[in-house]
Amino acid sequence: MAHAVEKIRDVAFCGHGSSGKTTLVDLLLNKTGAVNRQGSVDEGTSICDFDEEEKEHKYTIESTIVHFEHGGLRFNAIDTPGYPDFIGQTIGALYGVDTALIVINAQSGIEVNTRRTFSEAGKAGVGRMVVINKMDGDNVDYAAVLSSIKELFGNACVPLNVPLGQGADFKGVASTLKPPAEAPGAVIDPNEIHESLIESIIEVDEEVTERYFEGQQPTEEEISRLILQAISEGSLIPVVCCSAKTGVGVDELLDVMKLCALPQDCVPRTATAEDGSEVPLKADPNGPVVARVFKTRIDPFVQKLSYIRVFSGTLKKDQTVPATGARKPVKLGQLLEVQASETSPVDSAGPGDIVAVAKMDDLHTGATLGELKLPPIPFPTPMVGLAVSPKSRGDEAKLTGALGKIVEEDPTFKLDHDQQTKELVMTGMSELHLKILQERLKRRDKVEVETKEPKIPYRETIQAKAEGSYRHKKQTGGRGQFGEVHIRMMPLPEGTNIEEFCTKERFPTMKEYHYDPDINFVWVDSIVGGTIPSNFLPAVEKGFRERMNRGVVAGYQVQNVAVEVHFGKHHPVDSSEAAFKTAGSMAFRDVFLKAKPALLEPIVKIHVTVPSDKVGDINSDLSGRRGRVLGMESAGGDMQTITAEVPLAEVTTYARSLSSITGGQGSYTMEFSHYDIVPGNVQKEIVEKAQLKEDEED
Repeated sequence: MAHAVEKIRDVAFCGHGSSGKTTLVDLLLNKTGAVNRQGSVDEGTSICDFDEEEKEHKYTIESTIVHFEHGGLRFNAIDTPGYPDFIGQTIGALYGVDTALIVINAQSGIEVNTRRTFSEAGKAGVGRMVVINKMDGDNVDYAAVLSSIKELFGNACVPLNVPLGQGADFKGVASTLKPPAEAPGAVIDPNEIHESLIESIIEVDEEVTERYFEGQQPTEEEISRLILQAISEGSLIPVVCCSAKTGVGVDELLDVMKLCALPQDCVPRTATAEDGSEVPLKADPNGPVVARVFKTRIDPFVQKLSYIRVFSGTLKKDQTVPATGARKPVKLGQLLEVQASETSPVDSAGPGDIVAVAKMDDLHTGATLGELKLPPIPFPTPMVGLAVSPKSRGDEAKLTGALGKIVEEDPTFKLDHDQQTKELVMTGMSELHLKILQERLKRRDKVEVETKEPKIPYRETIQAKAEGSYRHKKQTGGRGQFGEVHIRMMPLPEGTNIEEFCTKERFPTMKEYHYDPDINFVWVDSIVGGTIPSNFLPAVEKGFRERMNRGVVAGYQVQNVAVEVHFGKHHPVDSSEAAFKTAGSMAFRDVFLKAKPALLEPIVKIHVTVPSDKVGDINSDLSGRRGRVLGMESAGGDMQTITAEVPLAEVTTYARSLSSITGGQGSYTMEFSHYDIVPGNVQKEIVEKAQLKEDEED
């Protein structure tokens, strides 16, 4: 199959929901003869939206790979979801292409996910074009939309064509690169834009620019060569307009797509060798194999498909290649050419080609194939969690397997079994994201689930020093139980240097210490004279750890604590490991309660991007959530990003509130920051709830 590199264009159609991306791609497939019918999203016959969930909801959920030919070029196109809930699919696609076509609804203008996808395309280092679709819609104001594009995305955005009429009068487009002698009905005179377009194209070549400003026009050959370079480097972001519904402007869009970045201009331009050195990456079919899995899909027949973009070298069927994350080189088997839901076998794939391989368990999204490595794909961290359990008893194993498939195909879905709360927690990008995945579980795997808000993983700690002891003594008919443990307990702040902490000055009779970095816990053995025989000390430590695991005041993991065992008593007959484990556990509990116990709560750092006129409302809302605003910076255009620290418990359903405050114009990301002391009134409420639950269970 491997196509000539210079004849390939790899593009992704991105943008906000309802901008018409899928309809546009369906039309391009039909217009170029790649398929023999016109698909319809509304009628459920779209070539790209072929999953049952997509047909039912009438919007794209998964990215879809298709291909067509036009003007002697091979186009590999990826249709991506428009809702930010499925941004992971879009980000993966951007790392499999060389140009992003940002599709804008002419009626709505720039929307939340328009900004997001434009930004993500910039981070991925791909060329960008803007397609203003639905020019035939009601109340279209092309000049206003173009003005907002330039304001938000910069002056690199220059029209390659302008509309002849708008709304119901949209009848065609006029080129600004080669303006026609007459352009009846042009909303903007193409000649007005021609000069700024030429300047944007030639600025990538100093010599041509210098000649231009001396009065010498660039040749057609120079324009053709430099426009490709300008788009690849981002100094030119062409803007074109069309209507996927009427087909007006679509032929011109196809011609403009010929100018998309070539595979040899792709980013990343370097890969990393085993010794850590950077190696220039060239789109050479005879070079070293460098390819990347940018998407994984599991079809209804439980066949895993790994979608691969080749950057260098040539992949061949049945080839064995190294892969990141695999224990040994993997044998690829049959390569597959992809056309939406259908695949056909091919023998090879070169730079710029996109293929799939089936049933490769060792391949995962983001994996690099070949000796050289590409940087990981920066998928966002999912933050909206739900505790999940099967509706039907006995479906636990079935649910785990089904969720495992979703983890495999969706890098923005995480699954954790919280050892502390004993909950299986699934985490996604939003409530809608998780709702759609639950529908998939029911349809594909026949598993129905129940969900609820997950418990917050609080922690317990102390704020003061204390000491005490516990004697465990039990006499029954036979052998008795006896163990006595004396301890001192003190806070161990995060970041403490353990070697400096565990010194003879602090613990004069210290023999040894044990440190657990996972919970920041140290216990010190200061026993002298064998008051507790050394063979019982591991049991004492086990008692400590079991108590820390169960919690003391509210049933949460204890952390940031140091304990010194300095004295004890034993009985030559009645002492045992079990007795000393119990004594250690009870001594820990009693002394912990004397040491000013406190609850710790997880604090997250949240970055909220909203229109400038909503900043005050957001700051006020965050303050009401016990948040602390750290700063604010411009996010481009009329958007601001507020950074704050806020307790996780206060933002578990933040997506709903943000949407309500901003009318759907806001977005946010957050990541774990640290644990902090819970305020007294909140702690009292949490402890009372925990005790009530304990009483109910008893």
